[in-house]
Amino acid sequence: MEKNIENIDVEKIEQIERGKRIRDIREKELKMKKTQLGKEIGISGQFLGLVESGKGNLVYKSVKKLMDLSGHSSDYILYGLDDSVIKETKKCLEKYTEKEIIQAMNVIKEITLFIKEK
Repeated sequence: MEKNIENIDVEKIEQIERGKRIRDIREKELKMKKTQLGKEIGISGQFLGLVESGKGNLVYKSVKKLMDLSGHSSDYILYGLDDSVIKETKKCLEKYTEKEIIQAMNVIKEITLFIKEK
């Protein structure tokens, strides 16, 4: 029984932390009010307040819209994992066409196969 209580505590802590990240994204990065962001991601400002206080969770559709608005990965929004590498990579790749990126990825794959064989 204790294990179940521990799991609930961990889940609750994660939910609270997730809410704090979402609030920080809204306030510090997007500089939006709850009602504004809520409308953008398809929920009410009131429900967004519950999410930010750790008393609610976003559905996939809303997380996806928040990802698109903020530029953050779902890994960051949901779990707090650093996504700065993803942002930097996207920034670097903006200069290139999709064809050039695919060609570069193929070269990287060949290099990794070559290294693996050694």
